[in-house]
Amino acid sequence: MNSLSGYLTDVVPVLSALGTFNKSLSFFAAFSLIGILLATSFLLIESDGKLQENALKLRRGCQLFAALWLITSAFQILLTLTNILGTTISVALDPTTLRSFVTQVDLGKFMLFQTLAIAVVLISLTFVRTVLQSIVLLGLSLAALVAPVFQSHSASGGSHALAIGSLVTHVVALSLWVGGIFAIVVLDESDRKIALPRFSQLALWAAIGVVASGVANAWARMDFASAWTTLYAQIVIAKVILTAVLITMGYRNRKALQAGEKTGWSLLSRVIFIEALIMGLVTVLGSWLSTTQPPVGKNQPFNAALNVVGVATPAAPNLSRLLLLYNPDALVIAILIALVALYIKGVWILKKRGDSWPVGRTIAFACGIAAIDFATSGGLGVYALFSFEYHMIAHMVLGMLAPIGLVLGAPITLALRTLPQGRTDDERGVRGTLIALLHSRYSVILTNPLTALALFDGSLFVLYFTNLFGNLMQSHAGHFFMDIHFILAGFLFFHVIIGIDPNPRKVPHLVRIVILFGAMSIHAFFAIALLATTTLIDGGFYGSLKTPWLGDLLADQHAAGSIAWAMGEVPIILALIATFIQWMRDDSREAKRIDRNEARMAAMGEPDELAQYNNYLNQLHQRDQRNASE
Repeated sequence: MNSLSGYLTDVVPVLSALGTFNKSLSFFAAFSLIGILLATSFLLIESDGKLQENALKLRRGCQLFAALWLITSAFQILLTLTNILGTTISVALDPTTLRSFVTQVDLGKFMLFQTLAIAVVLISLTFVRTVLQSIVLLGLSLAALVAPVFQSHSASGGSHALAIGSLVTHVVALSLWVGGIFAIVVLDESDRKIALPRFSQLALWAAIGVVASGVANAWARMDFASAWTTLYAQIVIAKVILTAVLITMGYRNRKALQAGEKTGWSLLSRVIFIEALIMGLVTVLGSWLSTTQPPVGKNQPFNAALNVVGVATPAAPNLSRLLLLYNPDALVIAILIALVALYIKGVWILKKRGDSWPVGRTIAFACGIAAIDFATSGGLGVYALFSFEYHMIAHMVLGMLAPIGLVLGAPITLALRTLPQGRTDDERGVRGTLIALLHSRYSVILTNPLTALALFDGSLFVLYFTNLFGNLMQSHAGHFFMDIHFILAGFLFFHVIIGIDPNPRKVPHLVRIVILFGAMSIHAFFAIALLATTTLIDGGFYGSLKTPWLGDLLADQHAAGSIAWAMGEVPIILALIATFIQWMRDDSREAKRIDRNEARMAAMGEPDELAQYNNYLNQLHQRDQRNASE
């Protein structure tokens, strides 16, 4: 036994170093792949949405990095299992042990998802020919990169939503920044001149995201009163310093680019030999940081909720606590900030060139964003973690109230009016790509009223009356998935019914009204089914929190059914009223169009439409008389 213990003591440092090296190599491959996909998706010139020869050559390089990422990701599963078991790799290779880890342990599941997603990307790269396909693979690569992050070290203070969300944001922003620099390095001179201006704008946004999310993550994880002497804090400080140096150099290079300096070796010497080197060091520090245990803060009294949802049980809900409590969900906040920033920039571009944008649309969009923040990070979002009743209120806000504000804000119209167009006559550009996506067969299927209704109301039964709800509630990733689903399903439904943005199909107003009545009926049926339940449907989630102010869990579930019935009808009725108003306005505009057309024809001495129709009937009558006489 002593010899085995000594052997493991000697092996653990080697495995730790091997894990850091493997993770650094994995990050390098992932960032390189993401950078090249970023270049083929947005930076390089395309022709009518199709990749050109230079992009296809880069795509072939993507396959090498995807293969390297796949190998290191699979190997990381073994190293992680070895570290958890405190044993050797040979023991972790046992099929039963390995299968149990990737199918029963949350971290193993996320790492398996990452490996499978990378395999899909690797296989799909062979068939990529268009920009839209490249964008899809870029999104899948980012999802694979951040999947294990959802099971990373928890925050010492218990703020899982802040710690995990900020880390996900940090990894995504860093991958776009580092990967983009790598892509700029491997491009030839002619492509680099075209790609650099567009990447410099993206790099600024990514740098802001890296710094803000890094600060938020360090704040959530570290006890600043006693953590400054730990290895974790020292790595964080070194990473902050290198990142600050990198941002400063990137800013100077961007200014040089805007001043019209050459994009040849005078600029590349700084980009390649200095920025790339510093970014490599930042990446290595990040991989080292991910394998280092953060400093543990002061011991807190045991709280079941703190272990499950990452936040201590709040006091019994009242109006002031609902309005004042705030537990920041950093990932959702990052998305909301990005949406608001893009919306404000779009409005600013319109104002700068002298175009107008209705203030009411901006206010509606802001209300939708505020509602999402309140239902995810505000008091409502906090209590939604502890009570099914408040979860249902948050669901109604995310799925019905917030989407109405977003739809009335007309973000797609604003994007179409302000996104950059193609840099050549044959290039679609970002705006053209969005137009192509809106008119694709996938959009036609999604905007079918029946599809929108099925996703909006039909998904309720799939989510709440299967094991899916209980499983999703167990993790931060599950919460995030539900929130995004509620928002997107609601946005799609109300876009089809009352949307003012372009739609690939024109839905008659009568059909919209029928769909609204169908939605009202299905939602009422769901509420009644929830009220009629005699067993808990949360898989024991709310019971595991042991919330002292929540007594009867079944009564809480029935209260959620009542909320679903009461709150679900109001937005649909408002949408029904809005549909009637839009119908009357369209009829009024059509009548005015006919009147203008008749006035124009009368002024030119031409018969109006009614006279033309009467003349047509008279000709038919005369033809019938001739046929009868013959």
